[in-house]
Amino acid sequence: MRSRDFCQELICRQSVIALVTLSIVTLAAGMAFAQALGMPDQSSPGDSTIQHFLREESLRLDAQSNTDYASLAEWEKNRPRYRDEFLYMLGLSPLPEKTPLHATVTGTVNGEGYVVENLHYQSRPRLYVTANLYRPAVIPAGEKLPAVLYVCGHSSRGRNGGKTAFQSHGIWLAKHGYICLIVDTLQLGEIAGIHHGTYNRERWSWHSRGYTSAGVECWNGVRGIDYLISRADVDPERLAVTGISGGGAATFWIAAADERIKVAIPVSGMADLEAYVGNRVINGHCDCMFLYNTFQWPWTRIAGLIAPRPMLFMNSDQDAIFPMDANGRITNRLERCYSLFGASDRFDTVVSVGGHDYREDLRRARYQFLNIHLKGDGRPVTDSEHDLVTGTNANPVHPIEPEKLRVFPTDADLPKDELNSTIDEHFVPLAKNVPPTNREEYDPERKRLLTELKRVAFRPLPDVIPAAKLLERGIPQASRPTSVLSTVDGTTVTVAYGPSVEKVLPQRAVLVVTNQTVAEIPDSLSKLLTPQDILYLVQPRGVGSAAWTRKNPPNYVERSHALLGRTVDGDRVFDIAATAKWLRSQKSDRPVWVAGQGNEAILAAYAALWEPEIAGVIAVAPPASHLENTAPQFLNILRVADVPTMFGLLAEKSLVLRKAPAEVQTTTEAWFKAAGTAERLSR
Repeated sequence: MRSRDFCQELICRQSVIALVTLSIVTLAAGMAFAQALGMPDQSSPGDSTIQHFLREESLRLDAQSNTDYASLAEWEKNRPRYRDEFLYMLGLSPLPEKTPLHATVTGTVNGEGYVVENLHYQSRPRLYVTANLYRPAVIPAGEKLPAVLYVCGHSSRGRNGGKTAFQSHGIWLAKHGYICLIVDTLQLGEIAGIHHGTYNRERWSWHSRGYTSAGVECWNGVRGIDYLISRADVDPERLAVTGISGGGAATFWIAAADERIKVAIPVSGMADLEAYVGNRVINGHCDCMFLYNTFQWPWTRIAGLIAPRPMLFMNSDQDAIFPMDANGRITNRLERCYSLFGASDRFDTVVSVGGHDYREDLRRARYQFLNIHLKGDGRPVTDSEHDLVTGTNANPVHPIEPEKLRVFPTDADLPKDELNSTIDEHFVPLAKNVPPTNREEYDPERKRLLTELKRVAFRPLPDVIPAAKLLERGIPQASRPTSVLSTVDGTTVTVAYGPSVEKVLPQRAVLVVTNQTVAEIPDSLSKLLTPQDILYLVQPRGVGSAAWTRKNPPNYVERSHALLGRTVDGDRVFDIAATAKWLRSQKSDRPVWVAGQGNEAILAAYAALWEPEIAGVIAVAPPASHLENTAPQFLNILRVADVPTMFGLLAEKSLVLRKAPAEVQTTTEAWFKAAGTAERLSR
């Protein structure tokens, strides 16, 4: 960034603020109430309980912002860890290799005072990014210009790509001495991929993969910066990133991940957990707006990673999916963050009057902020309304015909080897575990896997799981005595006492996990029980009287869990473990086993993995892999281990494994053999 007189910069900042004096009053008013998105679900018995739990968790995590900015020394000490965690939560750790971009210009468009280059590059082999690069028509030899990476939001332009909707921004920047690269999104580019995996396609394995389309958008942007600085006409010390909506979120991802970015201008790109989860604003957003909050951050910490680089945080006062109460909280937190660095002058906010869109005040303020921080020029911007896309959404009028901005002019030109449409299957490397062959290999490998699983997949589980608390005993349910337990404040599970057994001394208590509204033991599982077993059936959260409303889309409950660093199935594991621990306290004279069939076999097994009081597991017909969208899902688990290895980690306990897929059976046997406990495994 070029140096400039501090007084000039202060005057420039004041001129930006003057654009929106009236809007500041609107911001203050908007902070007084919460702006929820739609009415909460109320049609199922467990709705109020799960909504209360999610809201309280969102408030708890966001409250960590109060300690984030306690001191600059503490922030700087934590920053390297924060950056590593941030990249991991985007699916970018380890960082992908920066392979050759193979940047290719497929055509040019000559405008009045500017030129557009239609180009594509490969952010990873066969992952194509289509883009338009705007530059001045004449660039003096040897001159290097500031550059802006413009990341698109959710503007559908079909085969032409979303980039054509934002052409006016590229034209203005090129006419004013900038290079501007406008990149298509994964879903709304010329080669369509998928953003809405969990939002409406129920690709729940994305959670277990640790894959989010936000990670792709971030990486495509980072590689876009690589392309820009490879050009002879770009000054690598004067780079900015900006965009609205999905592009606003991507602005945060890219600027936080890549410190080559000197200026960040997100427009309508971030709320906080209180809004997203507590007030259901997540329902208005697709998956590209979110990373998986594995390390349970306060959401504003993402934006804090950009400090102390200049940031203009922009929003609109009637934007339902970026509500003003959240905007006020984020602004306050970021002001505190920048003040740590003595850089309060580098952070500013603009609030426009209107809905989720660009208006003149937003464009003018953004261009002026770029001029100030990349050119040292604080003069007012007076011509931001030229060359706009006008008309209606149904019949837009463009300065440049969108077809002229296609990178691949015809369908026949589209690359046949593209991975865009299946990138969710390739983007995040999955673990490839090889079973140990002896005890010397077994001990360190088991310790390594358990440590990593606890770090990134089962982080919300406490090191010592507390026993559930009895709330109510002896409730009639399907002619079977039933008790209600609390595993965590506000969350209950139901335990039904099993069918009567022969009058012999019980040898073990078996806790059967069920997903049925009426607790019943599956026939194939009951055959593995003996007359000397005393049986209990547990319905974990979300089952039976605790069931909540499920709508696809937006899948509010399941997606909200991921924003809190959890999954529904992870919390069910906690419920089962806490219930087993309570049962052990009631039946201290006999061991407690857990049992399940199908998906419940996985939940039972993983509860046993983390709870020492569980002596053994009976698992019937478990799924083969967490890659199955209908299998239980846990954040990032496939980056560490899959079902076969997870069963192998139970080698310290007794395991009955029936009707298991071949790989699950053979891998489990190999682990038990290496541990020297093969006699504890039966089929």
